[in-house]
Amino acid sequence: MTRLSKAAFFLICLTIIVTTMLYGTVHQPIIALFYLLIGVLLIVWAADGWFSGTTRYSRSLFQVPLFAFAVYAFIQIIPLGSSTDPTGIANIPRTISIEPFATQMTAVHLIALGMFFAVILIYLDSAERLRRLVTVLIVFGFLYAFYAILQSVLSPTHIYGIYGNGNLTPFGSFVNRHNFAAYMEMLISIPLGLLFVGAVKPDKRLLYIIAVVLMTSSLLLSSSRGGLVALLAEIIFLVILTTGEKGSRKIFLKIVLSLLLVAAAVGGAIFVGGDTSLTRIAETASSQDVTSSRTHIWKVSLEIIKNNLPFGAGIGAYAQAYTQHDTASGMDLVEQAHNDYLQIIADAGIIGAIIGALFLFWLFRTGLRNSRRQNIFRRGIAVGAFAGCLAVLVHSLFDFVLHTTAISILFLTLLAMLEASGRKFDDDITDFDADRSKHRRRASVTPIGGRSRSSGGEV
Repeated sequence: MTRLSKAAFFLICLTIIVTTMLYGTVHQPIIALFYLLIGVLLIVWAADGWFSGTTRYSRSLFQVPLFAFAVYAFIQIIPLGSSTDPTGIANIPRTISIEPFATQMTAVHLIALGMFFAVILIYLDSAERLRRLVTVLIVFGFLYAFYAILQSVLSPTHIYGIYGNGNLTPFGSFVNRHNFAAYMEMLISIPLGLLFVGAVKPDKRLLYIIAVVLMTSSLLLSSSRGGLVALLAEIIFLVILTTGEKGSRKIFLKIVLSLLLVAAAVGGAIFVGGDTSLTRIAETASSQDVTSSRTHIWKVSLEIIKNNLPFGAGIGAYAQAYTQHDTASGMDLVEQAHNDYLQIIADAGIIGAIIGALFLFWLFRTGLRNSRRQNIFRRGIAVGAFAGCLAVLVHSLFDFVLHTTAISILFLTLLAMLEASGRKFDDDITDFDADRSKHRRRASVTPIGGRSRSSGGEV
């Protein structure tokens, strides 16, 4: 490993943490800082290739949907003639997107996320780095959950005791409690995956369990009903992924473990006190609060889809499309569909549905394949990352969590870990259980020209 590659890995970990702690990176100045971090990361990658004589890139198919959405967004803002509006203003460019500027900004953001994803795929090039990233996520998840619980008691309406207003429902560093819940769903998945497959050494097992219980308690305290549903789905996924056809006893043990973990987390949430997901689960979706009154929003989303097929209203242009089709008073500003599947079709039409379907196909194919790895540590990572991604996809049925930059970054990190869990690395012999399979699959990181390096071939 070169010093520059170590610097790149450090920047990756720093980006994950910084984008989370700075309000989830939803404000423009912080988004600009995120772009700056990505720019520095790309410079380090380029310098690493220059000095080592080998420029590497990833061939992972997971990158295709992200860049495909960015390309399609740029297509949506191409002028296709001009028009005159009812007020008499002439020569207005006619584009697929009803709000070209919003679509253009979304395309730029997608490219930035794609660059981060491409770099992390490259630099997860050893078993040791995979272990280090796991450690970073678990330790950060534990500390972040502890901070979030303290804040919910000491300053429930203000982030860091500074930022907040009456229109927000913050939790942790996120301005929206549902975003915090989605973030925790993913952080919990890695230690849970390792525990479920038995990849945690006995002397460390209690530490992992404590971290999971604390993170789960913080999730429940966030009062996110979608987060609770996604957490339960995640546990079911883990049981299914880690139990074979003849494992009835294993199923029972894993169910008991899951119930004990949930019970401990519920006990912790009750001990802290306050409103939780459990006390809010009985509330109906017909609340007057626009953040939970999703039925009307989904109906309007269906109207947007019907009136903008086959190309969509424009990626990132949902807010403008909603205003045009809203049959309510119009007093509430709705910027997201509270269902990412509906919003993809509303924004990108049939093209978006196809791209999304391809992503889901690659996700399930890779997840199911890598969840059967013989290397127990690698299998634990694959199972956890796969379950974490599925949990967020379940949560996306009720919320727009993946539109938050920090959540997108962690989601892409889990995807990269899932992809890396299926590779072969030169230092596998130092891992928990060496994978002794006779078939060695080539890594998806490919060197271009120059002298070859061991991390650029099979990894």
